Amino acid sequence: MSSTETAGPVTPTTPSGGPAPAWTTHRTSRTDRPDRATVAVYAADPVLRLGVVQQLRQRPEIDLLADADAERAQVSLVVVDHVDDDVAALLHRLRHNTATRTGLVVATLGSGSLQRVIECGVAAVLRRAEADQDQLLRLVLAIANGEGVLPGDLLGKLLSHVGSLQRSALDPRGLSLSTLTTREADMLRMVSEGLDTAEIARKTSYSERTVKNILHEVITRLQLRNRAHAVGYALRNGLI
Repeated sequence: MSSTETAGPVTPTTPSGGPAPAWTTHRTSRTDRPDRATVAVYAADPVLRLGVVQQLRQRPEIDLLADADAERAQVSLVVVDHVDDDVAALLHRLRHNTATRTGLVVATLGSGSLQRVIECGVAAVLRRAEADQDQLLRLVLAIANGEGVLPGDLLGKLLSHVGSLQRSALDPRGLSLSTLTTREADMLRMVSEGLDTAEIARKTSYSERTVKNILHEVITRLQLRNRAHAVGYALRNGLI
């Protein structure tokens, strides 16, 4: 006969070494059912924990683990209002457990917090306002199947952030591998018109050395052979 009760506190430390909130997991008797996703629910707020537990315990696809078995869960579901240092400490601890993948149910999550939870190893995020029974089930099963889940707007923010980081890493002026600055495009256009280095220098008021350096930078960055190859590449890709 199965029974449920609130587990004792799980108390991770904060990054500074001080005490963290009394994170609790759901306690229930466990019957090994390999066809069910094993889940441990973590929440500092017992009301939040109870709400998620009551949603999931009704689903035959879910096996909620007792706190003693929480380390063996396929899915660790962390339920919070927002991401702070205490939440990050818990997420970091769960990340080092190779048996589990972590999902986050959160009330508010900004772009900066999104990057933080991704760095903490969170595989999926669900806004608490959208966390009805069906959405929670989809989240848990996706995590158990090795998938990642993000709300569409958060995915867009993450992709934009990653793109920004890539551009910054490629060039401090924000260049990417396949684009040209206005100055580079103008010089390649003049090369395509048959102008040599001296003529381009006179027309642009740059020194010949600067012209050579700019064209060499384009050829090197685009991994091309020479100026003619650079002109052909730029024309084919609509860059000039």
